[in-house]
Amino acid sequence: MATIGLFYGTDTGNTERSAKRIKELLETKVPGITIELNEIYKKKKEDMAKYDLLILGMPTWYDGELQGDWESYISEMEQIDFTNKKVAFFGLGDQYGYASYFCDALGVFAEIVEKKGGKLYGFTSVAGFEHDFSKAQRGDQFVGLCLDVDNQDTLTEERTQKWVEQVVGEFGL
Repeated sequence: MATIGLFYGTDTGNTERSAKRIKELLETKVPGITIELNEIYKKKKEDMAKYDLLILGMPTWYDGELQGDWESYISEMEQIDFTNKKVAFFGLGDQYGYASYFCDALGVFAEIVEKKGGKLYGFTSVAGFEHDFSKAQRGDQFVGLCLDVDNQDTLTEERTQKWVEQVVGEFGL
């Protein structure tokens, strides 16, 4: 059975809660699967490189700032060969307070994964969001699951469930 490395960074605990919910949903949908939950804090490239299936979760702060632990991990991530790896992203942002930077962190890290040979999965529609711009947006889709627990928390569970179902199929689990 497959093992997924689920990495997240968090300051307020919102991304951690989302990561734990994604893990729970995956374990329910794919009995016997192993999800290894990893907080990105103090991780090295070897910690991520050992997985062929990855789910990466990160918030975007203020005017497009990266969460501190993810920002520190960029140099490690740029050393990973993502060839033949399947990578899905989820992220949190504030579409109203920071409408020009909504979930930008996903776009920053998706670009690194693609440059290093990785394949992205779990794209979601921008429909239902009211942001102005996002580095995570490509056409009418985000490069992963974007959540706004500040302004649309009532949609978080449904969006997460649909996304997990999609990733299960796209990862071939």
